[in-house]
Amino acid sequence: MELALSGRRRRTQMSMQDGAAVRWASAALRALALLGTATVVAACGSGGTTDDGTGAGDGGGDTSSVTVAVRTQDHPDLGKILVDVSGKTLYFAEQEEDGTVRCVDACLRFWFPAKIPDGAAPSVPGVTELDVLHRADNGQEQLTYQGKPLYTFQLDSSAGDADGNNLQDDFGGVHFVWHAVTVDGEGTPTPSPTPGNDGGYGDGPGGY
Repeated sequence: MELALSGRRRRTQMSMQDGAAVRWASAALRALALLGTATVVAACGSGGTTDDGTGAGDGGGDTSSVTVAVRTQDHPDLGKILVDVSGKTLYFAEQEEDGTVRCVDACLRFWFPAKIPDGAAPSVPGVTELDVLHRADNGQEQLTYQGKPLYTFQLDSSAGDADGNNLQDDFGGVHFVWHAVTVDGEGTPTPSPTPGNDGGYGDGPGGY
């Protein structure tokens, strides 16, 4: 009887020891798992910091994405010209070189005042003397270069066209001579002979 009881006690003690060992092993595994999770979280946190730094760097250089009202473009015949945000060639009229707006009413059906998009800056690297004026006829702002009001031309069908260069026309009793705006002295425009009125636009002998 004592042997039987002694055997049961030994088995009970061994079971208790085995259970303690299992519990210790389980606790150790949980600790390792938590340590591994902490390591992963730390690694992710480190990666997030790097991404934030990159994002901040990108944000710091965001000035390059600021919309500008004009830019320069190389033209095969005229050299470097000014174009608007859509690539349309910008022009000025000799008769407005003093900054006085004379292209009004019917003239505006063919020559569109260069406007500044919302939030845009009237500037372009390497080009000075860009500004804006307030038109007295409609109160709108118009881009100017060296004080001359700038326009795009209705008959320029594609970006980069310069069909209005050296063109002459008449509106409201005013004879206009138009030139594409060059910014580096190349292809300096000169007035072309006045074309006859062939039924095109304009209300005088200089109609196109």
